[in-house]
Parts: sequence; structure tokens; C-alpha cells
Amino acid sequence: MQSEAQKDGSSKPKHLHIVGICGVGTGALAVALKRAGWKVTGSDKGFYPPVSTALTEAGIPYHAGWHPEKVGTPDIAVAGGAGTSLQNPEVIYVKEKGIPLLSFAEAIGQFLVKPHSIVCVGTWGKTTSSALLAFILERAGMTPSFFTGGVAIGRDAGRIDQGDWSVVEGDEYQAAIWDKKAKFFYYKPTHLLLTAISWDHADLYPTEAEYLAAFEKLISQVETSAREKRIVACADSLLVRTLLASKHVPHVSYGKDSSADYRYENVSHTRAGLSFDIVHAPNAKKYTITSPMLGVYNAENITGCFAMACEIGIAPDAAIAAIREFAGLKRRLEKRCEGAKGTVIDAHAPTPEKARAGLESVREVYKGKIVAVFEPNIGGRQRASQAMYAGAFAAANLVLIPRLTKLKIDPTLAAADQPLEGDELAAILAKDTKVQYIEDDDALVRTAAQEMTGPEDVVIFLGSHGFRGMIEAVVEKVCEK
Repeated sequence: MQSEAQKDGSSKPKHLHIVGICGVGTGALAVALKRAGWKVTGSDKGFYPPVSTALTEAGIPYHAGWHPEKVGTPDIAVAGGAGTSLQNPEVIYVKEKGIPLLSFAEAIGQFLVKPHSIVCVGTWGKTTSSALLAFILERAGMTPSFFTGGVAIGRDAGRIDQGDWSVVEGDEYQAAIWDKKAKFFYYKPTHLLLTAISWDHADLYPTEAEYLAAFEKLISQVETSAREKRIVACADSLLVRTLLASKHVPHVSYGKDSSADYRYENVSHTRAGLSFDIVHAPNAKKYTITSPMLGVYNAENITGCFAMACEIGIAPDAAIAAIREFAGLKRRLEKRCEGAKGTVIDAHAPTPEKARAGLESVREVYKGKIVAVFEPNIGGRQRASQAMYAGAFAAANLVLIPRLTKLKIDPTLAAADQPLEGDELAAILAKDTKVQYIEDDDALVRTAAQEMTGPEDVVIFLGSHGFRGMIEAVVEKVCEK
């Protein structure tokens, strides 16, 4: 079988070099391309598990730091993650050599996206939805290619396969430092799973209108009709409904709203996971769903995936069986440990809204003390986002704010326009939440662990970064002897 790298008729694998290879996304792309027959090399400023482990296991050579003399003469270079600066020595080198340079989003669009392209977009839910939907298609025998911005438990984050279908998480953030266009525009969607819309990334989209405009443009690119509705959209999101109604876009809806074409109801949420029913209009056909994933909000994600699967012709029973088997994502309410002193949960929740959803889900199944360790993303550190924090941490008994990741700040910015620091964020949350700002990591770990006194207590890490080893340190104190 001819590899993806050899479709030009050559017998030698094409060489692709990734600058910034140790990100979750770029690492997944590297492994997917290697398995598809490419010669892949890479570099980054640092290498950490689990991505470094995956690269090594795949046999992908890489070097630490930026060393143009080690790059060689690849056919293509990709810049992503920490390697996107135009001042990066390796980026400068490949441009001087005339080597084609792609952003990460362009590479996904060029090498992974298939003729039938399902793109999962929205402010939240897109990572879980893309991973689950890819799993459903795989179990249905459709051999999809896929990419997700998170790692599913027991699965790869990306794969290039032989089928005509692909499932990709469509991020609305900019494709690269030199390209302000949203990543999802490069994925050529023929089908769109639209989860929910709520203004985010204030650093890139200063107003809600600008944020909505990106989704509106994407929606307009999907060919659809009353006969073949290729957009599956969440009926519970006001902004989604408003966008689709204003443009009279034919679509299939899902959610708990009574108007939804696929409506979920009777949700039961326990530590073992979820069970609920999906009612499909117009014949009110009812399907019973079970899932090991935590989080009531995942009933919404699952229903959207079930709806898209059914709309593209997958048998409902096949979709239900795959949903029952799918274990969820790492860092999406992932239990890192559970013991007599309490439970440690890792959650990708770097915005106030995602933090609220995660905390409320944990509160539903744990009755003890909840200690939240929170670090926002760049957008959540913009001063324009302060109002979004009101009441977001009400389900927590205590919020701990660590020393926040250092950001590059434009020295010409006025103080009022510079991002929030940890002590300032703590002061904002203190208006309606018990909160502490703890700059020293070891002190934060001790504080979090000391709060855990029984099996109903929880420490939950809410953010997108790795918390500098604090998660593992709390696990050791809470759950290991």
C-alpha cells in the first residue's frame, strides 16, 4: 500500500520537520504522519511526557532548542506551539532556504482532512465531541482520519487513515502569529458539529460581535439544504440559535430544549458516569445511553455526536455501543487518583465558564469539600473578561490561585491593558468566593493536600497548563502511601 508521503510516485518518504514538535497537537500530527509513511523530525525548547514518550515510541528523532544546522533540507516545515515566532532561528533558516513553511492548521488541512470533513467547533465541548465522534466512526468501520486537541484515554490524539472521512477539532484561535485567521477555516468542512458559542479569546476577538463573525463565516462555507442538512447544532446555545436563524441555515438541532430534533432527558450522574435517554423527533424514537464519562454537560456532547452519527448514516445501535465504550479524555474531569483522603481530578477548564461547568458537575457527585486550583488562559486574563468570573466558583469551598504562567507583554501597553496577575485575579474572585493566592508551588501543594480529609473531598485542577508538576505532587500526598 502506497503511503501518504509517496503519492507523488517516489519511493523515498518525504521529509517533514516540525518546529515546536512537543505540543499536544504538533506531537499528535508528527506521530500520525510518521505512521502514514513520512520521515518526520522536530525540535522544541523542551520535551515532556506524555508527548515526548509518544515521539520516542514512534521513532521520531528530535532535538532540544533551536538549531538550524540540525534541520537539514526537509521537503516541508511546520511551525506550531513554541516554534511559531518569525524570529525563531529554525523558521528563519527554512524561509531562507525556500523550504515551504506551513502553520499547524495548514498542515492538518493539507495532510489529514478528507473529502468528507466533519469539523467540531464551539466555545466548549469540541475536544470531547471530536474525539468521541471519531471513535464512533472508527467503530462503525469507516476508517476515519482524525485530530483532536486533547488525548483520549487509551487512544491517539490524531491519525491519518484510508477512509474518505475525517473528524477534526476546529479551534477558533488564530492559526499562527503571522496568520490571524482562525484555525478552523483550513479544515474545509463538509459537515459541521456546532456545540455552543459564548464570547471567548478576548485577546484575539475584542468584542462579542467579532467572535461571532468568525463562526458566521465558517457556517456560510458549509453547503447544506433542506434535503441534506450537514450542520448539527446545539439548540441550548442562544448565540448558536441566533446565528443560524438570522441566516436561515438548514440544520439538525440537539440538546435538552423541547424543540431539539435530538433531545436528551432523564440524566443520571454518578461517580460511575452517565445514563440518559435521547428522543429523536418526529417519531419520538427513544434511545438509552450509558457512558463512563463524568460531567452532566457530557450528555450534551454525547447527544450531538449521536445526532451527527445518525445523520451521516451510522446505525443508532452502533453509535450507542461506541459511546458506552469510550472512556473520555485525559484532563477532562479525569480522575488522577481516588483514595481514603479524597480524589484528585484534572480538568481542562481555563475559562470561567468551563470552570463553573466542571465544578458544578463535581459537586453533583461529591458531597465533601471541593478545593479548586485555577489558572486561566490568556483570554481569561484580559481585564475585559472580569465580569465573567461572577459566581463561577460558587460550587467550590476554596479556590487556590497559583503563580500564573509568565506572558510576553508589550511594554507599550498601559497598565489598564496588561493581563491580570495571580494576586489581581484572587482579588476579583474574593468578592464572592473564599480564595488564596499562593505564589510558591510547594506551599500550594501542601495547602491543597491538607484540606483533604475524607473520600468525599476533591482537589480539582482547572486550567490548560500542566501546573508545573503540582498535580502529581498532590496525587502523591492525597492518594499514595
